[in-house]
Amino acid sequence: MSDLTHILTAIEQGDARATDELLPIVYNELRRLAACKMANERAGHTLQPTALVHEAWLKLVDAPAQSWQNRAHFFGAAAEAMRRILIDRARRKRRQRRGSGAEHLDADEVEIASPAPDDQLLALNAALDRFAELEPQQAELVKLRYFVGLKIKDAAEVLGVSEATAKRWWAYARAWLYHEIRSEPTPISPTSGA
Repeated sequence: MSDLTHILTAIEQGDARATDELLPIVYNELRRLAACKMANERAGHTLQPTALVHEAWLKLVDAPAQSWQNRAHFFGAAAEAMRRILIDRARRKRRQRRGSGAEHLDADEVEIASPAPDDQLLALNAALDRFAELEPQQAELVKLRYFVGLKIKDAAEVLGVSEATAKRWWAYARAWLYHEIRSEPTPISPTSGA
């Protein structure tokens, strides 16, 4: 059994010191995964990999009666925490763009922004929620690959499946999600003139 598994077992058994031992072991891996994910963000984003790891860590350790059965379960929870943080951030930014309580300006004074990747992230999140209802294991693979940045081999190990199975799941999930996102109606913004 790995050090990580021993520490997770100790946490589950109520050892308060074990949580303090967990962070140094997983921090570098979580930081690397967050950096991979943040590399896909647009230039000028304000959330840094370190902040993403810290927010995810707080969500993981502050959850009441949280227990992780093994490495796979822990990194699955970390992937979900990072996903929720990124989705919440995208939703906040979308609300701000839509003028939630903002001062109204003359339209001639406002610069037009390019299409927002946050809208794409929200569309992916909605499609992924629908996909998880049909294929929960494959949805977990998507979370580990997209939101945490794991390679196929690492995600397969975390999920306890063969690399070949993970590759098949990944191909299927990508095709399903692509079709689902493409078939969603595009919302018309009040400023689009349509």
